[in-house]
Amino acid sequence: MSDTQLGIGSRIEHPKFGKGVIVDMDASYYSIWFREGGSTRGIDRTFDGLQVLEKVESEYIPITMGDIETALENVLDKKSAVSEVITLGAKWTGGTLLMKPGSGDLQSKEIPIETFFHKIVMIRDRLRVLEQNINAHKVLTDEEKIDLQQYITRIYGSLTTFNVLFKYTEDHFKGAGKE
Repeated sequence: MSDTQLGIGSRIEHPKFGKGVIVDMDASYYSIWFREGGSTRGIDRTFDGLQVLEKVESEYIPITMGDIETALENVLDKKSAVSEVITLGAKWTGGTLLMKPGSGDLQSKEIPIETFFHKIVMIRDRLRVLEQNINAHKVLTDEEKIDLQQYITRIYGSLTTFNVLFKYTEDHFKGAGKE
């Protein structure tokens, strides 16, 4: 069957389950009640083995998984176009962060600066989301919101050490002492 636009109430015949009636549907499946066995089964809308006995026009055109995927890709494309691009300072490109323990019998750890920088930027982005959630919170009092905001501001202040990694000063962390 190539007709995937059957409506609820359409009568069909399945090669294995016999005659049935479409009782519900979603983007991918028909729910069909089969007389033999008295059960409802989900049958893929594109299944070629269904024979239409009596067609009832669908009241709506169902959204397919392809439609959903296309819509999601569009949203993600738009979102990524709006996303802020944070640039690592040129002098750090290709560099390595070396963490050397104080004890000589322990191994050092090297991390590409780009990886470390990405994690720092992720921390900043998550702090911004946290700030937005605090400001929009419906249960917290204004006093509680201010108290939590002060903690976040102090966190930003602690992260100012990493400002040396950013290419542009407008991307820097700013603590309570800076605007």
